[in-house]
Amino acid sequence: MNQFGSPAREVTARVARKDGKQVVALRCLEQNGEAIVECEVYPVSGLQIEPLRPGPYRFRTRAEAGAFMDEAMQALTYLGCESS
Repeated sequence: MNQFGSPAREVTARVARKDGKQVVALRCLEQNGEAIVECEVYPVSGLQIEPLRPGPYRFRTRAEAGAFMDEAMQALTYLGCESS
């Protein structure tokens, strides 16, 4: 437990790969009654090794967070990624 309440609990995770390389990882966490989506983006070009970490994105419910993750993965699929 941290000073802000209960510890975060991972409820789902998704990964997108392009040409066999991981390009995006999404995790949905529940903490203190809200859903939080964390994101790691691995640029496909350039020399950066560490992922970018936009967000976190906060939602009132797990369903809202799930819809966000589904739409993000659908967009990545349109861009030629495989998702799991």
